[in-house]
Amino acid sequence: MGPGLIERCPTVNGVAAAREQTWSDERLVRECCKGSQEAWAALIEKYKNLIFSIPIKFGLSREDAGDIFQAVCVDLLAGLPRLREPKALPKWLMQTSYHQCLRWKKLRPELSHDVPIREQQASPEELPEQVLYQLQREQSVREAMSALPRRCHQMVAMLFFEDPPRPYEEVARELHLASGSIGFTRGRCLKKLRQLLEQKGFN
Repeated sequence: MGPGLIERCPTVNGVAAAREQTWSDERLVRECCKGSQEAWAALIEKYKNLIFSIPIKFGLSREDAGDIFQAVCVDLLAGLPRLREPKALPKWLMQTSYHQCLRWKKLRPELSHDVPIREQQASPEELPEQVLYQLQREQSVREAMSALPRRCHQMVAMLFFEDPPRPYEEVARELHLASGSIGFTRGRCLKKLRQLLEQKGFN
């Protein structure tokens, strides 16, 4: 990706990463507007997969999605100080990403066919409600996953988010667990994930 917001927001690591990524959007926005580089990095880390997923759903290549991601980050840098309600940030990012996809399609006429989202839209300016709902649910899962303890996060990711899922023996070896304990640990981790999702109103 080219220069822009990402270069201004170095990756947060260690204790700082854990701290800032647990902040609410309200606090992240407030700290970003004060010029906190760590808050900017944490904000991008929190929403990078959401932003990137939209051009992918739009049928664009990963390379084009990367360019759109960069454009959205530039829009975010310019628009965040004017955001009236921090709780609206996720929807704002979804809508901005969608608008960037529409602009990209106009610049690339060859992309005008076989575009999954385009067929569902009721308005050329608004992200379809069905897609918006799906994106919101996906983001809730990402945020719940990020709140899991590290080992649980790794296990759930390996068993349910990789294609193909990892065999139990491989998961046990990588996490330094006994193979026989994987089933119990998986159940405990999924219970914790379900509780986190329920707190977010996920049903």
